[in-house]
Amino acid sequence: MPINHPSFGKLEDGRVIIFDTTLRDGEQSPGFSMNLNEKIRMAEALTELGVDVLEAGFAIASPGDFESVKTIAETIGQRADSPVLASLSRAGAQDVMASATALKSAKRKRIHIVIATSDLHMKYKLRLSPDEVIAATVESIKLARNHADDVEWSAEDATRSDIDFLARCCEAAIKAGATTINLPDTVGYAMPEDMERMYTQIRAKVPGIDTVILSTHNHVPEQHPDHASAADVETARGHHRF
Repeated sequence: MPINHPSFGKLEDGRVIIFDTTLRDGEQSPGFSMNLNEKIRMAEALTELGVDVLEAGFAIASPGDFESVKTIAETIGQRADSPVLASLSRAGAQDVMASATALKSAKRKRIHIVIATSDLHMKYKLRLSPDEVIAATVESIKLARNHADDVEWSAEDATRSDIDFLARCCEAAIKAGATTINLPDTVGYAMPEDMERMYTQIRAKVPGIDTVILSTHNHVPEQHPDHASAADVETARGHHRF
């Protein structure tokens, strides 16, 4: 079923959107941190390459990250060929507002919200109950939608999450206004068949899932990166991240 997306208009089944996170997730690799000028050069190269979405950084993480997101929004974000520019936020008002402020001048922008949904992460990292996670998801997405039409929600550690709870979170996120749902294999836990099974179940369990982009994000072992990505693209059918 075609999707009407605020950043891409009408999307037919089978369209793959490339989300590049070199400037955010990629920069966490040892030895690959970049200064502002290097980030701008990388952003220019990725724009020339034709990526659809460019995650410019994690605005609240540091003054440097905020400035890099803001500068990319003020430069590349003004170009006619600009990709959608995204900034990562945790599911809290301060994070969301930092991203909204940094991205304000971009012609095409996305606020990307992440919160963990696995039992392990909710209990020991977030120290939140499942209901509190859903509440934080809804509140942060509604706030983000006041500042951007394009809002992505990511379920950190999705592959180790209870599938019924993950489905509840996805449904709540869509109802709150998310336009992309991302289910990452955060810790490289899943095999290709696990990814295929998760996406198949989510597509079957979540009302409204066909109205949003369904996205995948992998950290995969060397022996099967192409197989895992292919399984994700086939079952997610919409959004792949590099």
